[in-house]
Amino acid sequence: MIESFNKKELEEKIDQYVNGQLSAQEVDELWAELIQDGYHLDYLKSVANLKAVIERKREEQKSTNKKQYWYYAAAAVIALLIAVVGVMNISTQQQSSVEPVSSIELDYYRSGDGAVSSTSDKEVIRNAIKLANTGHENEAISLLQSELENATEPGWIAELSLNLGSLHYNNGNYNKAIEYYERVVTHKNSVDVLMLEKAYWYIGNAYFHLDQLVDAEMNIEKAYELNGAYRRVAKSYLNALSD
Repeated sequence: MIESFNKKELEEKIDQYVNGQLSAQEVDELWAELIQDGYHLDYLKSVANLKAVIERKREEQKSTNKKQYWYYAAAAVIALLIAVVGVMNISTQQQSSVEPVSSIELDYYRSGDGAVSSTSDKEVIRNAIKLANTGHENEAISLLQSELENATEPGWIAELSLNLGSLHYNNGNYNKAIEYYERVVTHKNSVDVLMLEKAYWYIGNAYFHLDQLVDAEMNIEKAYELNGAYRRVAKSYLNALSD
């Protein structure tokens, strides 16, 4: 593999490439290495330039057509190099410009009208968060799921659903997370803007993880349109996703 070559061997491979002495497979392996190696990309350009000069001088005493062939062949190598590296750089920048949120910090959410049935309800979420933060995610999910099955008040259902969505999100169960976040959206008339923003924002990020970028962009845009705490970060994601 080309990756195992030391510096001297890599430079020898570059020399062989410029002189047309590598097989198609060897060329592919060389490019795989050079894409990640700025120093040797510059070395390749230098070698190609030098070869162009040498060949041009050598062919000055031959026919004009022969001289032009070598000159333009060397120039083509350089042009191809610049084009490929440019595309790789643009692609890398676009892919790395934004990434989906890796995990969600668990906290306590309240609906806009403060609709929490009792102090014991508050403790349910706090206890679930404590379980999750100490490595007992499945127990936390079971606790909230049991509470959700008995919940009737829309704001409380939304709070439980948002926390359940976040637990599943952190476990990498993005489809399940989306399912719970969408329950928050279903009860959007019973929650405050911040909770609704979070639901759309995390739905978008979950779809981002699933490489469903159209759905990701659509939900992040909804978070942006609420014009709240997530507006600025949502805008940066929308700009990147629309490129």
